[in-house]
This record gives sequence, structure tokens and C-alpha cells, in this order.
Amino acid sequence: MTNFRPIKQEKAVISIRLDVEILKTLDELSGDVNISRNEFIVQCIKFALENLHK
Repeated sequence: MTNFRPIKQEKAVISIRLDVEILKTLDELSGDVNISRNEFIVQCIKFALENLHK
């Protein structure tokens, strides 16, 4: 059996400005999948970066 080894991932607090309609959409979509707005945004950014055509 593999031992569980918790790690603390480095995170940074940032501030961004969003259009009110985008924020409403983010809140609706994150609520639909029952995750926080922050986690939803992080997953969206990660997906966008992984699928960015260079």
C-alpha cells in the first residue's frame, strides 16, 4: 500500500476585474456543478492553457 503524503501546493492571491455578466455566468456554472467560484475559474484557466494553440 502506498503511504499518503500530503503536500501543500503553492498558491497566490490575485485580484481581477470581470464584466458583471461574466461573473454572473461563472456563479451560475459553478453552482450547477457544486464547486466554488474560485475552483471553477482555476479549472477554466487550466483547461484554456492546456488547450492553447501556439
